[in-house]
Amino acid sequence: MFRVARNSNNSSFQVSEFMLMGFPGLHEWQHWLSLPFCPLYLLALGTNLLILITINRETALNQPMYYFLAILAVVDMGLATTIMPKVLAILWFNAKVISLPECFAQMYAMHCFVGMESGIFLCMAIDRYVAICQPLRYPSVITEPFVVKATIIMVLRNSLLTIPVPVLAAQRHYCSQNQIEHCLCSNLGVTSLSCDDRTINSIYQLILAWILMGSDLGMIILSYSLILHSVLRLNSAEAASKALSTCSSHLILIIFFYTTLVVISVTHNVAKTIPLFGVLLNVLNNVIPPALNPMVYALKNKELRQCLVKVLRLGIQSS
Repeated sequence: MFRVARNSNNSSFQVSEFMLMGFPGLHEWQHWLSLPFCPLYLLALGTNLLILITINRETALNQPMYYFLAILAVVDMGLATTIMPKVLAILWFNAKVISLPECFAQMYAMHCFVGMESGIFLCMAIDRYVAICQPLRYPSVITEPFVVKATIIMVLRNSLLTIPVPVLAAQRHYCSQNQIEHCLCSNLGVTSLSCDDRTINSIYQLILAWILMGSDLGMIILSYSLILHSVLRLNSAEAASKALSTCSSHLILIIFFYTTLVVISVTHNVAKTIPLFGVLLNVLNNVIPPALNPMVYALKNKELRQCLVKVLRLGIQSS
């Protein structure tokens, strides 16, 4: 049953919970969506956990490049876990109610993890730039302390800059509807229910996107432009092919990640007309990359693939 706040004309009334309605237009049979979503979530957890175990056990993978991959695996599991348990609870048990603090906490976690994923991709791009364009300096520049410092900076940057998103959303006054036509607490989706002006929320969302995603993407494009320029100057076709192959897995993930974010932003107005499109795209953006990232690396990176096979064989033999 839909819940609408009573006394909607009373500006002093404040709702105490939201209702995540799920997927617009599919309420009658949306539980069938758990068939693809649940395996995707389990795949994301399983493959990223396998990546972490493999990097931890295999000394050949104790390199900065794989440390960044391990951090990406942790971020991917956090991103998927931020939304998928609640999405599956809605689909399986019709558990639509979410308290305001829980909603704002989910909003913060989503922004934080997405920003961290963008930051990790930037760190990977810098790693590949130094490895290909300045190979003699690589052992002295890309070290374990560098990985630690880059990770700390990334965590602080994203955890601090995203705090205003839920704080500003919590300051809005929710006095009428509490039904969110979504299955997660997106910033604009939640604040659209507020009874007062939410301009500052939209402005900060835009500023945050440019500060985090825009700056990261700009640096990534610059890094790979310099890499491409350096590779094209190589006299050996074999050396150029080898250099590009080490970047291919990064590029596939980066292109997919940022393309999805751009599509979500560009199609925001279309999603108002076809809300199901926007909801599906948001959910898939939070679960497909975590499931896809480890498989792309396993397929494109020979050293990692061999170590994964070794760990899997040891696991089968021990069981």
